[in-house]
Amino acid sequence: MSARLRLLAVGTRMPGWVQEGFEEYRKRLPREWALELREIPLARRGADVARAVREEGDALLAALDGDEFVVAMEVGGKPLSTTDISARLGRWREDGQRAAFLVGGPDGLSDACRARAREQWSLSRLTLPHPLVRILLAEQLYRAWSLMAGHPYHR
Repeated sequence: MSARLRLLAVGTRMPGWVQEGFEEYRKRLPREWALELREIPLARRGADVARAVREEGDALLAALDGDEFVVAMEVGGKPLSTTDISARLGRWREDGQRAAFLVGGPDGLSDACRARAREQWSLSRLTLPHPLVRILLAEQLYRAWSLMAGHPYHR
């Protein structure tokens, strides 16, 4: 059985190192665990940052499919081990569940995105640059798959 994984991330025209890093782990995943990236344009920043975050959140939510298990990537989210992520991927695969991971822009995710999410995960207690989250998440998804597959990479 396959799993559909989507990363919905605010920000376009990422530096080459971000695109290359994400692509490196995305291409390592087997076809049945394909990871799709959907970029959402940054809203215009100005004095009203809260408006920009709401606009980005609305665009992220509009990009979701109704049946996806939504995970908000948040610094204050639940810290998970690779084993935890692997177990979740396994359950989603068994249930035929599709998953979408939301990554906000430089000012984070909107309240509406956090409310729509069934889980909030943290990759680190550190505040990470939002482009770096793409790479770290793709790597952890690959590592979690490798654990399930018995591939030595997970060590």
